[in-house]
Parts: sequence; structure tokens; C-alpha cells
Amino acid sequence: MNIQEIIGKKRDGKELSKEEISYFVSKYTDGTITDYQAAALIMAMYINGMNEEETTNLTLEMASSGDILDLSEISNNVIDKHSTGGVGDKITLILLPIIASLGIPVAKMSGRGLSYTGGTVDKLESIPGYRTQIDIRDFINNVKKIGISLIGQTTNLDPADKKMYALRDTINCVESIPLIVSSIMSKKIASGANKIVLDVTVGSGAFMKNKEDAIKLSKMMKKIGEMTERETICVLTNMDEPVGYAIGNTLEVIEVVECLKGNISEDIKEIITTIGSYIIKLSGKNDDLEENKKMILENIENGKAYNKFLELIENQGGDIEYIKCPEKFEKARYILPVIAEEDGYIQELNAEEIGRVSVMLGAGRMKEDDDIDKEVGIILNNKISDKVQKGDILGYVHANDEQKGIQAVEKMKNIYKISEMKIEKEKIILGIV
Repeated sequence: MNIQEIIGKKRDGKELSKEEISYFVSKYTDGTITDYQAAALIMAMYINGMNEEETTNLTLEMASSGDILDLSEISNNVIDKHSTGGVGDKITLILLPIIASLGIPVAKMSGRGLSYTGGTVDKLESIPGYRTQIDIRDFINNVKKIGISLIGQTTNLDPADKKMYALRDTINCVESIPLIVSSIMSKKIASGANKIVLDVTVGSGAFMKNKEDAIKLSKMMKKIGEMTERETICVLTNMDEPVGYAIGNTLEVIEVVECLKGNISEDIKEIITTIGSYIIKLSGKNDDLEENKKMILENIENGKAYNKFLELIENQGGDIEYIKCPEKFEKARYILPVIAEEDGYIQELNAEEIGRVSVMLGAGRMKEDDDIDKEVGIILNNKISDKVQKGDILGYVHANDEQKGIQAVEKMKNIYKISEMKIEKEKIILGIV
């Protein structure tokens, strides 16, 4: 068996055997198979697809490529929350401190940005001092001590995914249902949770552009969850426009702080209460979803969620003075307004295009080893269905390169689609699988 034969087989649209998939995962993980060979195979998988059996085998092989955590000393019921990715998606940073403040343990490993979507780890690392790479023993002890720990994927946990995740990003092979399923579910299996709630984003700013594909993705993830004895629920959320009003790492952390203080937009409120209500239900704490939503909002109002966020940041080395006083965060050198050129109502605000503008500014990566520019991004003042007048400021571009900032402003003017007719906002929650 050799990698050239496996590449050729998938290039020609044939099904890979369990043994061939196992060979690829193990040899790519240990470095025998090179990045350029892996890139060729992943491209063939992307173009020709993978059937359900191949996807399942790839997922299980990736999960077993490194350590599989045992979190039973934390709780018999450990729930993991994961998003399939989006623009302005800071839901994890808002919701999980709330969940921990309700006495439900949170042991969460997150990823970095992928393509035009942001990553939780990049956002956490924009908080001075916060450590996303810690020893697994410390990770577990943190959860036992304060009820929550948010870290990046460790070296020994699903190392196959760690390599493939970065490679897929740089060769533009992200939007593939089998590859998304195997990446997400292999991490969930390896990270030790026995119950999983997935935020499956749908729309222009998501990898699943339509509801049908999102349902297909959800059903595959749910099936693999059940095969590995992990109860899995998928919540389909709308990503046709960005979540909230901030896009960019430091900018999103500042919005997270505002949300935890109670200044929360309606779309974020609906997403966190819906996903959170299912997390609480799976934890065994309360089966009534409406009561669970009230518990979530109550812990925002009484300050317990904000205080838990402070505790999380401080416990992992972060400087909480930046959370207490977000004005301390370093700002981009150029803050440029995006000005409306006509009267009317915002009809469209394509989240993917906004995500790509933020990457151009430096908030995301064009190459695997690119550094993230923490300060740059976009703040939206107006979103779909809002009424605007000529001369209104639709938002601000935050840039550290003046020319890139000017380009971003022009792109944002074109992304905002304004018409005379008001359109109603679409639903935020599109379904439960």
C-alpha cells in the first residue's frame, strides 16, 4: 500500500477502504506522508466526495490518531458545544461562561480561524496573557476548580485533524460535508465529552450555504455521535449576516464583554438561549427548555455569567483589567467610516464577503503560518431590514494598513445592499436535528 495509489484511486472517484484511510491518517500524522501528498488526496476527497462509510472511517481513524480524553473525574455528564463556523461568531465565549455559572462543568477545546470564519482560540489569544495551550492535567484541574476551561487543541489530541485542518484552510478545501464531519466529530470523540450540542450555521457566512446541506451535515454528525455513544443535538442557525455587530478578534472580545454585561443583540440572545437550553437539558439539570432560557438570561442580569468569565480569564493567565476596562485594548491605527450613499432599507449584508474583507485586513489567515492582526476588523452599525439615510455611518473599518483600510471601506459599501422596500429579517433559528 502506498500514498500514490490511494491518491490515484480517489482522484478517479473510487471508494477508499478502511485500511487505505487508516494508512493515510497514520502516515500523515507521523510525517511519512508529506503535506503536498496529503493536499492532493484531500483535494480529491473534496472534488469527488466521500460516502457515508468512508466519512465514518475517516472520522474514527482521526479520533484515534492520538489521545482520547477521559473526563469522568469531572462529571459523568460532560457536554461539549461546537460551531461549524461563521462570521462574527463569538457564541462560545458568551454562552459557556453562562453555562458554567449555572453549575454545569465546561471543558472545551476550540479551534483557530478557518478560511473566512473566525476562531475562538484566536479571539482568546487577543486577551493579553491568556493561555490557550496548557497541559491536559491543568485543563481538567481548572474545570474541577472553577467549573470551566477553554483551550486550544492539544498536540496529542486528534493530531491528524490538527494537520488536516490547517492544510484544508490553505488549499481552499474547507466547504466539504465529509471533511467537516470528520474534523468536528473526531475532535468531539477525542475530547471526552459524552453529550454534544452543535451549532450548525447556514447561509452566506457559513460553509453550508443552504438548509438542505446543513440538515445532511447534521444527520451525519448525529449518526456518528450515536455510533460512539454520544448523544448529539444540532441547532441550525442563520449565518446570512454576521452574528452580532463586531467582526475581528479584539473587537469581538469587547462585544462579548458587553453581552455578558447585558447589552446583547437580539440575534445573539436567541442563539445563546436556544443552544444553551439544550445544553442544560442534556446535563440533566432541567428538561424544560423555556425555563432553561430564563435561567440563562437571569445569570446575565445578576452578573454571575460576567463574573465567571472574569474567573476563567484570570485562572488561565489573562489580564482581567482588559475585561473590566475594554478601553485598555490596543486599537487599530485607522478607524474609517463606511457611509451610506443612498436612502432606503438594508436588504442584504453578505456575511462571507464581510469575512473575506476581515481576512484581507489581517483578522484571518491567508497562509497557515500567517500572524493574526488582533486589532483589525469591522464594526457594523446597521444590519438587514434597518432603515438608513444617505450620509449615515453604516459601520467602521478598523485597519492597521491605511490602503487596506480604504479598500475595505469600498468593499463594505458594495456589500451593503440598500433598496426602497423594507424586508423582514429571516429567522435566527432554522431548525433542530
